[in-house]
Amino acid sequence: MTRSRLQLMRPDRLRLAARGLTLGLGLALSACQHDQPYTSGLANTAPADYRQRHPIAIKEGERSVELFIGRSRGSLSPSQRADVAAFAFAWRREATGGIIIDLPSGTENTQAAHDALNDVRAILAQAGVPASAVATRAYHADPRILATLRLNYPKMTATAGPCGLWPNDLGPTADRSYNENVPYWNLGCANQRNLAAMVDNPADLVQPRGETPVSASRRSTVLDKYRKGEATATVYPDSGKGKISEIGQ
Repeated sequence: MTRSRLQLMRPDRLRLAARGLTLGLGLALSACQHDQPYTSGLANTAPADYRQRHPIAIKEGERSVELFIGRSRGSLSPSQRADVAAFAFAWRREATGGIIIDLPSGTENTQAAHDALNDVRAILAQAGVPASAVATRAYHADPRILATLRLNYPKMTATAGPCGLWPNDLGPTADRSYNENVPYWNLGCANQRNLAAMVDNPADLVQPRGETPVSASRRSTVLDKYRKGEATATVYPDSGKGKISEIGQ
């Protein structure tokens, strides 16, 4: 009986053939590689709750206001005075540190900005900001543009994201996440990011605020009506003045 061709090959030729097969498989696998990071495991190991996939983080950010000072002005305009006053009241409510005023240096309006600094300090003092909480520092600006007088203070901010990450395809794939029908990674990220941007006090996302004292006079009025068997709801005599129709009354 005739032996197969593989049995007639010498051992050294068998080793060469095996090496060639291994090299060919390695080249075929390397052709599937790309320069983008493989992140499919990100969605597979992510929690199903979007609040855990995209948590809102409380960090210390910065609030600032910029004042454009002309080289021949040297004082603040009425709108700029209003901006500084609003900035001062916001500092009293939410700041976690002092106010730093950045003064331009080496520009055409350097002297005018220094003159306007007196107005800024006066408005801050009038709004209740102590002088010890205000500091100044110089910065070098591009002489080709109009440098601004900047006011800054640190504050707590809420952030979430980044959004727009798609570790897996949304269509039919061989990935386990598609077969298990789990939420895709980016679901809920925009909602979390918008909520973090809109919240007035980031601490409200962590714990409730303390209760304020009740209105003793209003409470006495309501309880007195309740004892008499009267309606305790508040009556607004002018509530119907804006109506244009009597339907439903």
